[in-house]
Amino acid sequence: MIPDELLIFAGRGEYPIYALEGARAAGVKKIYVAGVRGMASKKLLKMADHAVVFGVGELQSALEWLSASGIKQMMLVGQITPLALFRTRFDAFTRKLLTALPVKNAHTIFGKIIEEIEKRGVEVIPSSCFMHEHLPGEGLLTNRPLTDLEQRDITFGHHAAMGVCDLDIGQTILVKEGMVLAVEAFEGTNATLRRGAKLGGKGAVMIKVAKRDHDMRFDIPVFGEHTVRLCKKCGITAVAFQAGRLVMIQKARVVELANRYGIALLGLDSGLPAAPLEP
Repeated sequence: MIPDELLIFAGRGEYPIYALEGARAAGVKKIYVAGVRGMASKKLLKMADHAVVFGVGELQSALEWLSASGIKQMMLVGQITPLALFRTRFDAFTRKLLTALPVKNAHTIFGKIIEEIEKRGVEVIPSSCFMHEHLPGEGLLTNRPLTDLEQRDITFGHHAAMGVCDLDIGQTILVKEGMVLAVEAFEGTNATLRRGAKLGGKGAVMIKVAKRDHDMRFDIPVFGEHTVRLCKKCGITAVAFQAGRLVMIQKARVVELANRYGIALLGLDSGLPAAPLEP
């Protein structure tokens, strides 16, 4: 059921903008944005019916505002800069929440935040909702066919990436000629690609996945134009992802750019459920 009101809690990037546009197109009447200071774009804040901004370490203030707002449904979208968790001054509530977590990764941190949100009577809906035009399906999106070597590396890489992701380490790996060049950890996708390319040079393939029981309310894999350009710079020749389980921002533009660079884009049948498109 489409809500009358929706809060978008937004980090960095274009994803929150397309989520807002998708929600409006779906019929959401009033959209609030709570932006992370220094990360949420000014364009997004202007698009909202009402916008507020909080620092990444000001969870208590954000939750107090949420409780007073009367909002009943929200989405978490956009990137939170990983280094922010090491360089931010946290309020006492946030510091206590993080300190209590024996393992800190996207699943545990955002899972705990969602728990606190839901205590206040707010439902967090999947971050894939309203993104109908941005979730590519199975098959080759680009014109160039995969080479036999690329296909072998993708098959191996998908299996390896699932093992890594199921352990909550990261979503992305880089493979070349049957060798894993880089595994994503807390540094994020872009740093992983640069590190792997520096080690193995040109000719690697990138595989990006979501784990088997992935909570689609947060940290859904995202791929966009910036990453395509970085793949070109790093000499990555093919990118594989799970069909229906990755948000591809500006899909048509990404495919056009990949074709220009000769980078193959492939949606894999993972046998896992697609991300929800409606609340």
